[in-house]
Amino acid sequence: MIALLLRDLRLAMRAGGGFGLGLAFFLIVTVMVPFAVGPETELLSRIAPGVLWIGALLACLLSLDRILALDWEDGSLDLLATAPLPLEAIVTMKSLAHWVTTGLPLVLIAPVLGVMLQLPAGAYGWLFLSLLLGTPGLSVIGTFGAALTVGLKRGGLLLSLLVLPLYVPTLIFGAEMARRGASGLSVETPMLLLAGISAASVALLPFASAAVLRINLR
Repeated sequence: MIALLLRDLRLAMRAGGGFGLGLAFFLIVTVMVPFAVGPETELLSRIAPGVLWIGALLACLLSLDRILALDWEDGSLDLLATAPLPLEAIVTMKSLAHWVTTGLPLVLIAPVLGVMLQLPAGAYGWLFLSLLLGTPGLSVIGTFGAALTVGLKRGGLLLSLLVLPLYVPTLIFGAEMARRGASGLSVETPMLLLAGISAASVALLPFASAAVLRINLR
């Protein structure tokens, strides 16, 4: 399993669809927002948690089609499906590789980009924690969407349409957690709901993704 994880990490870096593309998109979104809404410090401070969460979500969405597409194109997916490892474990490792190359860099860079949006001083830690709790769920949900659309020509748009509605609860509770933290309010409820969504996704969706892949590979 470790060898599979390292292989997927190398593929993600080599294909250019993980680390660099996600960070570049996240940076562009953060830079463009002040131009669109104006330089008012109070307004930027109020919308910063939501903007950063939307930017992170969309940056994560960019590389979802690469999770399984490269293995499908070169036939590796068929070999992995017949390997001694359970297909659920293979899907889990691919989700982890996507999070390490896409989600984790977004978590680390978000507080830095928050400076550009006048994020309140008390919100940096909560923003970091909310993304740390929420992005693993995004990667697992995205892997499920990738399994549904694997093998389809130009399936990127369909993948986005399938995954975005599933991302909405994570976006709501993640942004609400950061917003409440910035305002000095209690963050317990959105934090527990956000952690619950991610935990449920990690526990259940690999089985659904593996079942879908078995159907698509027949």
